[in-house]
Amino acid sequence: MPITTTAGRQAVTTLGRQERDVLYAVGCGLRDDEIATALAIPEEAVAGHLTRILAALGLRDRAAAIVHAFDCGLVAPGRGPRRQVTGPLPPAAARHVPGPRLRISVLGPLRAWRDGQPVDLGHLRQQAVLAALALCLGRSVSRQELTDGVWGEEPPNTNVVPVYIYRLRKVLRAGGGPDSVIERDRSGYRLLPGAVTVDVARVEELVTAAGAAERAGDLAGAVRACSQALDLFRGEPLAGQPGPFAELERLRLTERRIVIVQRKLDWQLRLGQHSEAIAELAALTVAQPLNEPVAAMLMRALYLSGRQADALTVYDRTRRRLADDLGVSPGQLLRQAHRTILRGGDMKGGIRLGLTGTTR
Repeated sequence: MPITTTAGRQAVTTLGRQERDVLYAVGCGLRDDEIATALAIPEEAVAGHLTRILAALGLRDRAAAIVHAFDCGLVAPGRGPRRQVTGPLPPAAARHVPGPRLRISVLGPLRAWRDGQPVDLGHLRQQAVLAALALCLGRSVSRQELTDGVWGEEPPNTNVVPVYIYRLRKVLRAGGGPDSVIERDRSGYRLLPGAVTVDVARVEELVTAAGAAERAGDLAGAVRACSQALDLFRGEPLAGQPGPFAELERLRLTERRIVIVQRKLDWQLRLGQHSEAIAELAALTVAQPLNEPVAAMLMRALYLSGRQADALTVYDRTRRRLADDLGVSPGQLLRQAHRTILRGGDMKGGIRLGLTGTTR
């Protein structure tokens, strides 16, 4: 029984009707024998049609034909075939997987889990394509953006982005069925809304909750929310991922973590948890020796713990580092902390920090 479908894009109108039907069936994932049964033609004829399709469209192999079937609109990613196929599609084609079943983590080495099971994401460049989609959640990313972001000034000789998208669709597909978490629209590729959870989005949810807790006067709750957000970081973000996009995001996410740490420590100091904050502040000053708000918080924690001399040592060390590295003097925040300690004044009021970053 023939499959009836029409091509939605100019790219496939050069094909004959039966060749378009074969391309559609290939895009649906049917084998040659299943296509032969559906179209009521010999299996050898299917192979001949596929050869002509590849030649007419300039495609390299069957995998490229499947990608083309998605990209030209014959098959709708994430929703199975665009039209009802009267031939024997596999039973899984009618299934739809509700709710987020795919989890992606970029706050460390890139990892993904489907239904709780780890997914092999393949080649590093293929992983980098997925990372770009995950970090642009909610919008489409064009082929050119992906190429520039993953390869930079050394683009590949061939357009491999659709091939990587095709492979990612396969490995991320739920239960081996036809449902994909990646769709294509006029602007490019994107992860389907509601089908994926990404740890970065969860971090921002927790940061928002922390801010709400602070405004409600619940500083302990704010500290807990920030601690939960920081627990999602599993090392250097996008560790080992290639390309300029990953490099920029690595810097941004690393800075984001530092800002969240600063905010949590500020709340701890306002709660009087001075001794608990000292070790983390000391480590942060080593990682960020020019970060004046962090140095001021460490001075305050040491001072309120009865370690005035150590607090003044932090000021002297930071002042010398600012002079040597930047040729500048300490800013008002650090100078004020220094004066207060010298006078033996009250530092319980705290050093208020925003979540947008406060480094010089």
